Amino acid sequence: MDTKRILADLRAEYDRIDRAIAAFEALGADAVAVTPRQGIKPQPQPAPTKTRGRRLTPAGRRRLSAMMKARWAARRKAAAKPAPKRRRTMSTAARKKIAEAQRKRWAARKAAAKKE
Repeated sequence: MDTKRILADLRAEYDRIDRAIAAFEALGADAVAVTPRQGIKPQPQPAPTKTRGRRLTPAGRRRLSAMMKARWAARRKAAAKPAPKRRRTMSTAARKKIAEAQRKRWAARKAAAKKE
């Protein structure tokens, strides 16, 4: 890249801008004259003002909280596992009946083992 060429182009552009400013100032009587190569002083920028961020009102905060709680409750309800089925219990009479039948089977086996 040729820096001398770029610098020459920038100076030429600066001269054209100065001539255009002078021509506009000649049109208006109340304009301040700016001489070529003097340049235009930049206007001082006003200090940036501190802007407060967007804030929620207490009512808005309550509304948002209620919506989120409802959303979480719905999600928990959808993900909740169904309650496990209760184990069936046997009545005492049925238990006695099964125990008696088992004792008879064991006695029969014992008797069969003795015969051999």
